[in-house]
Amino acid sequence: MLRDDINNAVKEAMKAKDERKLSTLRMVNSTIKNADIDARGQGKPPLSDADLLGVFQKMIKQRQESVELYDKGGRAELAAQEREEIAVISAYLPKQMSEEEVKAAITAAIAETGAAGMKDMGKVIGVLRAKFAGQMDFGKASGMVKAALTG
Repeated sequence: MLRDDINNAVKEAMKAKDERKLSTLRMVNSTIKNADIDARGQGKPPLSDADLLGVFQKMIKQRQESVELYDKGGRAELAAQEREEIAVISAYLPKQMSEEEVKAAITAAIAETGAAGMKDMGKVIGVLRAKFAGQMDFGKASGMVKAALTG
């Protein structure tokens, strides 16, 4: 489904002559194809929509890091370009959960897994990834899970 949406958006960007969006979507398609090739090499099927959300989040994180570096280096035009790419890619992610929603999801996942300490952190993160792929930043969530399990 996501693949079709992106391919349709490529066609629309071509018609609208929106170069930034077109180049970003082509890059997204290329990244998806590379991820599919990697999966096939490991004997796995092509990526599902849930897997693609993880790929998109990784792409966004890379661009956010680039924005920071460009801002520090005084390259405002490159930082603006990266921000535009982030906006295009973000359009294909589901709505991100608020911090309160993430806390509630973590509490529910801890109760569901019966997690009692840090040794159970992997189980909790696994449940969260299965249910909320693409909806939360797992880098931040893992810190919150750690705090919940140790506190």
